[in-house]
Amino acid sequence: MEYLIQYGMFLAKAATLVVAIVIVLGAVAASGNRQRKSGRKGHIRVTHLNEHYDDLKDTLRHSVLEKEQLKQVHKSEKKQAKLEAKEQAKSDKEAAKHADAVTDSESGESTQRKKRVYVLTFTGNIAADEVTSLREEITAVLTLAEPSDEVVLRLESPGGMVHAYGLASSQLLRIKSRQIPLTICVDKVAASGGYMMACLADRLVSAPFAIIGSIGVLVQLPNFHRVLKKNDIDYEIISAGEFKRTLTQFGEITQKGRDKVQEEVETMHDIFKAWIKDHRPSVDIDKIATGETWVGTQAKERYMVDEIKTSDECIVSACETADVYEVEYELPKSLQDKIGGAFQGTVEKLFANWIGKSTNNHFQ
Repeated sequence: MEYLIQYGMFLAKAATLVVAIVIVLGAVAASGNRQRKSGRKGHIRVTHLNEHYDDLKDTLRHSVLEKEQLKQVHKSEKKQAKLEAKEQAKSDKEAAKHADAVTDSESGESTQRKKRVYVLTFTGNIAADEVTSLREEITAVLTLAEPSDEVVLRLESPGGMVHAYGLASSQLLRIKSRQIPLTICVDKVAASGGYMMACLADRLVSAPFAIIGSIGVLVQLPNFHRVLKKNDIDYEIISAGEFKRTLTQFGEITQKGRDKVQEEVETMHDIFKAWIKDHRPSVDIDKIATGETWVGTQAKERYMVDEIKTSDECIVSACETADVYEVEYELPKSLQDKIGGAFQGTVEKLFANWIGKSTNNHFQ
């Protein structure tokens, strides 16, 4: 009797768990449907990086410096600010005299402002999904930016689908067509489609050990035709057009199909090389378009990048002479996204820990 009671309790717990899982999955699906119906419109978030870095500096100084030292620093800064304001006023007056300032069409008054630098971030995956945010960020920036300003893009991508990175590259061309200087900073990797984007920069900056290059085209897929044939399983494709399907996962691979795909890959590689050569004419395209990658310092020797710096150095330096704004387009996250992101983060951490342990001995 006691055994039956325990067994009944176990079944009740199991049933409760199953019902709870079904409810959660239903809520996730419903949330996803609501997000899709609403169009999932996001919003622009702007951060004034000058103020951000000033806050960092002030916090550290208040923690480290003695009161007397802090007082002297503030006094020196006030004096410097007053001097800069005086110089700016003098410069504005001279500019007005020589009619170098921009005329405001509504007020007729001469105005001159400080340079603005807009900082964007693109972290690419195979499908270049972040192009959704990038296009909105660029659209927002182009409503205000002028040729005297600058756009800085922090780019990280190992590459991916040709059409996806073609669209991402086209977004950057919108900046260039408006004659706005474009600086691209690569801290970790800009390879394949990532380099397709990076080569559009007026100034391409790379960290010393960032991975640059991989100017090549790749097609790969598993083929299970022999497995199907061994198990007497038929697979048919009905299509119109001789090359509508060439290589597939389940169909028999023919030499004719293989040759056609090779031809398409070579054609796409030629287009890729022409793109790189058009936008970075200083490179020896035949030497770098081998599919190889190089670290930043090696890439500079091959004229694939212009400077060896981190994005932090570029942005902090820009803050000294310009107003610097980070622009981010944020999409609302559905419950599905949040659960998926949490799961992905956990998997990535476990994988990183495993890789770290397996490679630890190589760096001792």
